[in-house]
Amino acid sequence: MQDASHSLEVLPEETGSRLDVFLAARLGLSRAQTRRLLARGAVRLAGRPVAEGAKGVTLQRGETVDVEPFARPESAEAVAQPDLPLRVVAEGKGWLAVDKPAGVPVHPLEDDETGTVLNAALARYPEIQGVGERGLRSGVVHRLDVDTSGVVLLARDQATWARLRAAFSAGRVHKVYRALALGRVEEAGAVEVPLLTARHRPARVRVARPGEEGTRGVRLAQLAWQPLEIFRDATLLELRPRTGFLHQIRAILAAEGHPLAGDRAYGPPSDPTGAARHMLHASEIAFEEIEARVEDAPDFAERLRALRGDA
Repeated sequence: MQDASHSLEVLPEETGSRLDVFLAARLGLSRAQTRRLLARGAVRLAGRPVAEGAKGVTLQRGETVDVEPFARPESAEAVAQPDLPLRVVAEGKGWLAVDKPAGVPVHPLEDDETGTVLNAALARYPEIQGVGERGLRSGVVHRLDVDTSGVVLLARDQATWARLRAAFSAGRVHKVYRALALGRVEEAGAVEVPLLTARHRPARVRVARPGEEGTRGVRLAQLAWQPLEIFRDATLLELRPRTGFLHQIRAILAAEGHPLAGDRAYGPPSDPTGAARHMLHASEIAFEEIEARVEDAPDFAERLRALRGDA
């Protein structure tokens, strides 16, 4: 179901507002949702289309912003795809653990997007539709980057979704990742660092600089690591994050001088491992009665064999 079109006049008290902030406040959307409206050309300022790159333009009193009809995320519905593979590794009352392949998003961003974990899950578990944040994020309690492989939890009813979201927010969910990091990591370690989102599209996170720690949007992220196997130019790590923040593992390891193999955003333009994507795999997740483990993704296992000389 789509909203009607909107014609919004800039009020005196809104003079000087950024376009994306203005749209988010007037339409009740997130900043990410307003950027998607701009990206698809659905916004006009003074009758002229506004590109996404102009999201920071400042508005003047009396200007008119027109917005084409759009589907709100909570009212849109993801398409069920019965032909899409779905590997369920564990399930219980109200929840589902899935092995997400690298390159597959957890959920759609647009109502006509397909090929995600949620599209596949809805075909087998239609009760997920409308759970949690509803719409295109139905049942989603946490996310993995598109190119991160491994275990993802989905909730099948509202009570389970609320319980799991609260547990993730409180850092009570046990999470284990395996990563192939560049360089030789000789010792175990742990850090707590302030992170902030430096860029939204494409997303990029960095460690906050001195003096930025208390600013809006900065979050403390905790990560512990243990080297499992050391190669000439890389190290297999076991990682235990206590927090959840966009790209936290990738940004922290890069800041420590050991970016993930294959990470084109946070690592060097070329790396000696030959990895085609960042080598990060969510191997284990546990909370109360929930326990799910998945083996290394095929390409992850292949990189390890090559580094060992087994390939």
